[in-house]
Amino acid sequence: MRTPPHLLTLVALSGVSALSMNVFLPSLPGMARDFQVDYGVMQLSVSAYIGASAVLQLLGGPLSDRFGRRPVVIWGLIGFLLATVGTLLATTATTFLVFRLAQSVITVCMLVPRAVIRDLYDGDRAASMLGYVTMGMAVVPMMAPVFGGVLDELFGWQANFAVMGLLGIAVLALAYRDMGETVRGGGMSLRAQMVNYPILARSHRFWGYCLAATLSSGAFFAYLGGAPFVGEQVFGLTPAQVGYWFAAPSIGYLLGNFLSARFSPVMGLNRMILIGAVICLVALSAALLVDLSGVVHPLVFFGAIALMGLGNGMVLPNANAGMMSVRPELAGTASGLGGALAVAGGAALSALAGALLQPGSGATPLLAIMCASALGGLLAITWVLRRERQLALQG
Repeated sequence: MRTPPHLLTLVALSGVSALSMNVFLPSLPGMARDFQVDYGVMQLSVSAYIGASAVLQLLGGPLSDRFGRRPVVIWGLIGFLLATVGTLLATTATTFLVFRLAQSVITVCMLVPRAVIRDLYDGDRAASMLGYVTMGMAVVPMMAPVFGGVLDELFGWQANFAVMGLLGIAVLALAYRDMGETVRGGGMSLRAQMVNYPILARSHRFWGYCLAATLSSGAFFAYLGGAPFVGEQVFGLTPAQVGYWFAAPSIGYLLGNFLSARFSPVMGLNRMILIGAVICLVALSAALLVDLSGVVHPLVFFGAIALMGLGNGMVLPNANAGMMSVRPELAGTASGLGGALAVAGGAALSALAGALLQPGSGATPLLAIMCASALGGLLAITWVLRRERQLALQG
């Protein structure tokens, strides 16, 4: 009998999923030139990938509740490896984008660790453990663009996808050996899940937490879609330099995750989400005002992004724990649905950022999108707090 997976395994699963999203971002402008397409077309490798991830999370969550966490992870990794080979062999932008979309199957390795934590822990303790898992995986997106930018300059953009494949093989071997099943009783049938869906769908708490996570992370996804353009066109940075600056949100996120892991059991989910949402909005609003005043400097832009990462590091582990606590037996479904909403919103914002950023536009459109998204996240958690206050008064 396999034991429940170790924390390192959960971090590795989440990390390889995060790596596949952002390791090649500094290469996007160069990839567009190689495939002889506009930047907006190549940017679909981010926004369309995120959209496909949303659909797959909707499927992966219920499947992990029914068939277990282990088989979903193993088959997801196998599919990712096959798709990675396709991206390396692609000779046209269309072929590349098809296999890039197929790579999004790795998104199950993002939702399953969250569900595993909820299988093993309750409430604020689950939020704390999610903080530790996401703190560990934050190192991957922090270092990946730096590494990816250097690989691009040394060997070309294909090297980034070769690294994805090698790491995918290593994580598959680790998961096969250590990924014990945490779903009890053989999983909940899809019919039984459908009976419980209306209860989940009618919960104000569930939707409040979902919106808080979706809109807070939406600012980050917009950044993913627009930052490579801003780095090259506005600040005149090389791919490697863009990669270095890309560490900014991950450094902030790492610290925010640590604060969540340390203080969520003491302060509670809602207060941590509220503080994180305020940090995001204040930092991005300040950067937008500075940009509108005519000051253009990467330190201002990426400094605000680092603070946004700090806020998201506090919001997301707690919001995810909150949405999965509504119906614990549907932890995988809640994780998948919440994650799908987050990445679907992120896909839209990422595509919007790519469409609005044109030569001469500066960073203003991107910062405006991110500020609006952060404001929405703050309003969502305020709504949850208000509803809980009303229920407490009624009780």
